[in-house]
Amino acid sequence: MISKMGFGNSQMGLCCLLCLLSFSFVSVNAQIGGGGGGGGGGGRVQGNVFIDGKVAIGEIDDDFICATLDWWPPEKCDYGTCSWGHSSLLNLDLNNNILLNAIKAFSPLKIRLGGTLQDKVIYESKDLTQPCSQFARNSSEMFGFTQGCLTMQRWDELNSFFQKTGAVIIFGLNALAGRKVQADGSAAGAWDPSNAATLIRYTVEKGFSIHGWELGNELSGSGVGTRVGADQYATDSIALHNIVQGIYKDSASKPLVLAPGGFFDAGWFREFLSKASNSLNVVTHHIYNLGPGVDEHLIQKILNPSYLDGEANTFGDLQNLLRSSPTSAIGWVGEAGGAYNSGRNGVTNAFVFSFWYLDQLGMAAKYDTKTYCRQTLVGGNYGLLNTTTFVPNPDYYSALLWHRLMGRKVLSTSFSGSNKIRAYAHCAKQSQGVTLLLINLDGDSTVEAKITFNGSSVLHKLHHQHRRGSRRARSSSVYVKAETGRQEYHLTAMEGNLHSQVMLLNGSILSVDSTGSIPPLEPVNVSSSDDPVIVAPFSIVFVHIPYIVLPACSQ
Repeated sequence: MISKMGFGNSQMGLCCLLCLLSFSFVSVNAQIGGGGGGGGGGGRVQGNVFIDGKVAIGEIDDDFICATLDWWPPEKCDYGTCSWGHSSLLNLDLNNNILLNAIKAFSPLKIRLGGTLQDKVIYESKDLTQPCSQFARNSSEMFGFTQGCLTMQRWDELNSFFQKTGAVIIFGLNALAGRKVQADGSAAGAWDPSNAATLIRYTVEKGFSIHGWELGNELSGSGVGTRVGADQYATDSIALHNIVQGIYKDSASKPLVLAPGGFFDAGWFREFLSKASNSLNVVTHHIYNLGPGVDEHLIQKILNPSYLDGEANTFGDLQNLLRSSPTSAIGWVGEAGGAYNSGRNGVTNAFVFSFWYLDQLGMAAKYDTKTYCRQTLVGGNYGLLNTTTFVPNPDYYSALLWHRLMGRKVLSTSFSGSNKIRAYAHCAKQSQGVTLLLINLDGDSTVEAKITFNGSSVLHKLHHQHRRGSRRARSSSVYVKAETGRQEYHLTAMEGNLHSQVMLLNGSILSVDSTGSIPPLEPVNVSSSDDPVIVAPFSIVFVHIPYIVLPACSQ
C-alpha cells in the first residue's frame, strides 16, 4: 500500500479525487477487458502482493534475455513434423527486415550460437584436411546427420549481420573433436582444440566481436547422444581458457569461457567445478522440464503451479554449488526450450507458453541466474519468431517487455490469495522504482491484487531521520511525492485462445507493420498506485511503479 500525501481535506476535493480514481479504474479495465482475457465467466479473487524492498535477493545481467540460433537443417523432423525450415546458422536469411528489427529492438540481444549438432561442426581453414561439406541426413550417424562445416564466407556474413543488429554473441564450439564414442556411449580421449583455435584466431584477425566461447553441448552427466567425464571436461575447459588467453593476449577485454552447456547433474557438476579451477567464467545448464514436444499434457503442466515450482530445485542446487565451490564462475541458463525435440506447434509457439517462459525468467533471476537463453530465436516450434515468416510469436513480446522493464536487482516477492498467481518483482529498468510481473494461470478468476512493500519510500520530498548513537549514520527515509501513478502492460491471447499465436497488449493486437518494424509497446496509465492491479483470467501483467523507492534499489 502506497500512502498518498498532499490531497486537500475538503469534501469537494475528496469527491473529485474519488471520481478521478473511479474513472481511472474503469478506464483501465475497459482497455484490457476488450482484448479478450480468455477465461470463463468467473468470479473475482482479492489478494495481496508483498514486495520486500530491503535487500536484493539476486542480480541479473543487464542483457539477461538471450536467445539461440541452431544448426539444424530443413530435414530435421520430430514425430513426423519438420519444423526447422531455413532457420539454421548455415541458411538463415540474414537480409530479412523483420529478423533484423526483432534483434535490434533489444539493444542488445544476447544470442548463443549452438545446439545439438555443434559437436559435429568443423570450421573451414587452410589446414583442414577434409572436405567442408554440409550436413546430410544419415540415420546411422549420431543425431541422424553427418558432420557439417562452417565456411569462413558464412562466418563473415553472420558477423556482419550481428554487427548490424548490435547482438552480443556466444559461440558454442565442437567439444567432440579428437574423441571417439565408445560402445558404452561415452566419448573417450582428450579434446583436440586445433580446429577451434583456428576459428578463434581467424575471428580475432577479422576484428569480429565475440562475447564468449562455450565448450560443447549436452555432454555432461548422462549426456545426450554421448557423454564426457567431468574430470576430462575440466581439463578441456582449462585448455580452452588457455587458448582464449593466448589468442586475445593483446586485447583490452577478453571473451568469457563457458561450459559445460548440459543438463544439471549435481555430482558431475561438483567434480567438474572442483577441477576446472579458475578457467571458467560461466557455468551453463539446459532446461527442458516439460518433457517431449509430443506430450499431450504440456498445457496442463504449464498451468500447474506445483509443476512449475519443481524447477526451483535445479536453480537452487546450482546456486548453492556455485557458492560453495572454489570457482568465481556465475550461472547461466544456456538453452531452454521447455519441451524437447523441437517443442509443439500451438503450444510452445503460442500465447500459453508465455506463462511458462516468464515464470522461468522470474524463477531463474530469483536464484541469481545472470542470463537466460531461450531456444530459439527462430527455428523449431519454440522460436520467439515464426520459422517461415519471422513474425514475432507471443513470447517475443514477453521477452521484449521483460528486457525493457525488469532491472538487474531481484526483489523477494510473494502473493497471497490464490496459488494460481505467479508474482516476481525487480528494481525497475526505466526508473528508480519497481517493476512487478503477475501471471494468472486461472482461466476463471479475475484477481484484484493490492501491492504492499517492506521498506518502501515514495520519491520527491526527502525527510532523512538519522539514528543517533551510530558511528555511521543510517537513514530511515520517507520519500513522498503527490504523483503516485503507475504504468501497466496487460497481455492476453487473441479471443482468449491459449493456442493463439497473436498477443494483445492492453486490448490491441501486436503486429509488425509493412516495413517489418516492431510495434511500440505502450502501457495504460493508472493515476493512483493505491488501486489494485486487475489481472484478468489467463493473462499477464507488467506493472511499472516509478515513484516507489526501495532501499534495495537505491544502493
